[in-house]
Amino acid sequence: MTAVTPRIRRGAIGVGHTRLPLGPAYALLLALLYLPIVLLVVFSFSANTSLSFPLKGFSLEWYGKAFGDAAMLAAARNSLVVATIAGTIATSLGFAVSMAVLRFRFAGRRILLALAAAPLVVPFVALGVALFLLFNLIGVPRSLLTIALGHSVVALPYATLILLSRIIGLDPALEDAAMDLGASYPTTLRRVILPLVGPSLMSAWLTSFIVSFDEVALANFLAGGDPTFPVFLYGQLRFAGRIPVLIAMAVLLMTGTIILTLIANRLRSRNS
Repeated sequence: MTAVTPRIRRGAIGVGHTRLPLGPAYALLLALLYLPIVLLVVFSFSANTSLSFPLKGFSLEWYGKAFGDAAMLAAARNSLVVATIAGTIATSLGFAVSMAVLRFRFAGRRILLALAAAPLVVPFVALGVALFLLFNLIGVPRSLLTIALGHSVVALPYATLILLSRIIGLDPALEDAAMDLGASYPTTLRRVILPLVGPSLMSAWLTSFIVSFDEVALANFLAGGDPTFPVFLYGQLRFAGRIPVLIAMAVLLMTGTIILTLIANRLRSRNS
């Protein structure tokens, strides 16, 4: 008997064929995602005072007015303060949750992880109403601090997932060796773990910062007399004459968010 060698079809890599028009559907998806962004950028440089074609020319006037708007700059500073506090709290809690889940055995370990990830599935509006009622019940006035606490909750899952993916790859023997040599566990964390996960910590902080800076639903419920930047932009949409300036600031916000996201992804990939 002679063995029959199966013929290998070259170029048959893939999962098969489909009659669905995936190419046009993909093009439509890209258009829906990016065409509004392109229009936003175009109108931010337009000399038009209304969102209409044809364009009357290009100008940097709206960016100049945006940087000269004291109220808008104050709202941007509020968002920077809130995002810095929220990013720090969320990253610290995310690190603590990650270490507790991966390095300790205790009852309710899975429940702790589920609670840390729960804000991903809870609607922000519902969470905003709940936090609003909670702060009213315990007598805490609405302020930038209440916004920061709310944003810490919604940013916690992102920080936790980023740090979990890094810490799970660390060999526990490194910690055992440090403690065998006489180091306490806090010293082991400071001298061994933190240097190894430093870039991931920064990536988690930047991601939490972005989540906080761009969030509007929670901030709308928890803001006092000092609105954050997204809340300010949303409120100013009622005034038609302000729209070109708001578009310019929205483009700046989007650009900053993209830059920070790229930095966070770069840090995460270098530390993985």
